[in-house]
Amino acid sequence: MFIGEYNHTIDEKGRLAVPAKFRSELAKGAVVTKGLENCLFLYTKKDWQELAEKISRLPFSQSSSRAISRLMLAGAMEAELDKQGRIVLPDYLRKYAGLNKKAVVNGLYNRIEIWDEATWEKYKTATEKDSGNIAETLGELGV
Repeated sequence: MFIGEYNHTIDEKGRLAVPAKFRSELAKGAVVTKGLENCLFLYTKKDWQELAEKISRLPFSQSSSRAISRLMLAGAMEAELDKQGRIVLPDYLRKYAGLNKKAVVNGLYNRIEIWDEATWEKYKTATEKDSGNIAETLGELGV
């Protein structure tokens, strides 16, 4: 289980240190891909395979199915932790997420999100302001 918010730096080679708490889960393999709201998603290999199978079964005749397949499957890259617990974020993924130097790594139970620090702060502030409306919508869904 991944939880928490961590601030990290991306080095000149595009390497990002994964929080120590998350490393054991990712040691067996991981996949990083384009996420939603211009962040990156990082999954364990097992969770990625489950998600990728679901996406691959979507009806390709629907444009939204093709779009999510292209975004997440074509945008994916296997990621391995190095000896210092870092992963390399390819240039195309860093560009997609607007990642430069400062990043925020968020644990969201079965996935990790990687955000540009400024983008995350803007998103988080807006979401926190709207938390009452969000809570009402989730209440309607039984949460």
